[in-house]
Amino acid sequence: MLSASSRSAVLASLPLVRAKIEQITPIFYERMFAAHPEFLDGLFNEANHKNGIQHSAFALGFISLAARMAEEENDAVDAMLTRIAHRHTALGVSASQYDIVHDHLFEAMEVVLADAFTPELRRAWNDVYWLLSNVLLRVECDLYDAQASFARWTFWWVTAREEHGDTVFLTFEPVTDTPVSPAVPGQYVSARVTTPSGRKQARQYTLISGGGAARQIAVRRSEGGMVSPVLNDSLAVGDMLELSNPYGNVVLTPSEAPLVLITAGIGATPAAGMLRALVEAGSDRRVQVFHADRSPAHWALRERIIADVRTLPGATLETWYQEGGDAATFSGDMDLTLMAIPEDADVVLCGPLPFMRSTRGQLIDKGVPARHIHYEMFGPDLWYPERR
Repeated sequence: MLSASSRSAVLASLPLVRAKIEQITPIFYERMFAAHPEFLDGLFNEANHKNGIQHSAFALGFISLAARMAEEENDAVDAMLTRIAHRHTALGVSASQYDIVHDHLFEAMEVVLADAFTPELRRAWNDVYWLLSNVLLRVECDLYDAQASFARWTFWWVTAREEHGDTVFLTFEPVTDTPVSPAVPGQYVSARVTTPSGRKQARQYTLISGGGAARQIAVRRSEGGMVSPVLNDSLAVGDMLELSNPYGNVVLTPSEAPLVLITAGIGATPAAGMLRALVEAGSDRRVQVFHADRSPAHWALRERIIADVRTLPGATLETWYQEGGDAATFSGDMDLTLMAIPEDADVVLCGPLPFMRSTRGQLIDKGVPARHIHYEMFGPDLWYPERR
């Protein structure tokens, strides 16, 4: 918790820092990467650094966390930090890197804020940074310790490959006898490849199955991407790939409450993993699946999800397609207005950001409490919804 003096200084300076943060972050990243180019070798997303998405994500996250900490919205802060901690551990972030980020961030704040960044203001924002960082470090340490081994990256064989349009399904088995951490349905792993530049890059992919020794992911090819083209175009059965341990806090939890899975496009992967786990457990839980896609042919997981929904006695499926639907499906954007969704349901959202914003708003309007709505963001988190 912030001291009274720090809280007062942060609240008073939030408008100034918020107005300048988009100027601060480019300087911060430019100086940090100049001093530590190794950060672009497997840790930070080089493509998102070049296009500015990383800058925007950091700016939004830092300001949102500072504001909610100063306003003592502790539950919201804890939820945001838990999400960040899982992303950090999936990339192998270490404690020493927090010191480096701090030094370059505060140098950038001094440059941009100039005389307005008084000693009092620096102390207050320093308190914000280290309070947040210390919580993250504790959570990340616990997450690392909970894994089956201390190895943060291990090699896995590609044992199967199946293509479906622009999506490839890859199955892996471990190369060594390093203990394998079981994955909770909904979690992801980082896949790390060496790019043509010689640098390593890592991206997160949801495990659509992986409770045992094997792992399976679905990778949709991203034009202009640095990792998905390698996985889609070059990775063959018999090749090896580095994978992290499983992480992610939007998971299937033991519960008797109704489960609602709302997805679009390749965002169906967390739902696929959860549904398969329910099938394997012989669950009779009430499950509603809502999915939106370009067309039936474009939905890479269509056959698998339809089969799993049919197997589960308490599951139903509704779909929306932009084109190519039939009398049993809906046309256009997902509309939950007429859908009966229990207010006590656990809800999981995954898909493009505009889609999640729209569907979350519809759920709130239908009386579903915000605390019951969980979302998984592919890529940098650019959304910090109000926890109404």
